[in-house]
Amino acid sequence: MEDIFFTVTGCNHYFGTEAFKPRMKVTLYKEPDNKYDKEAIRVEARALGKIGYVANSPYTVLGESHSAGRLYDLIDDGATGRVLYVLPQGLVCELEETGFEKVKKIYKKHRHY
Repeated sequence: MEDIFFTVTGCNHYFGTEAFKPRMKVTLYKEPDNKYDKEAIRVEARALGKIGYVANSPYTVLGESHSAGRLYDLIDDGATGRVLYVLPQGLVCELEETGFEKVKKIYKKHRHY
């Protein structure tokens, strides 16, 4: 499976980025009832709870990250990721493939992204 990156934005509304280090795990949860974004994906960290959201705007997506809209159909109700870079604007993370067979199957089918 190819690398799939995503940006966690909005960290400053919760704990900031100072609490994070590369290789830390994060968990992603879809929020289909989110009234602001129908493709919202909440991001949580162990012992902290909600730390932000997967970026879904060209102004907040960093580097070669996938937006929440591009990730939404690739994950089931949730997924896990790992922090790669800690930046003032947010966290750049990599989607992990362990335990999420649907991610592998759909991504291979839609590699034209």
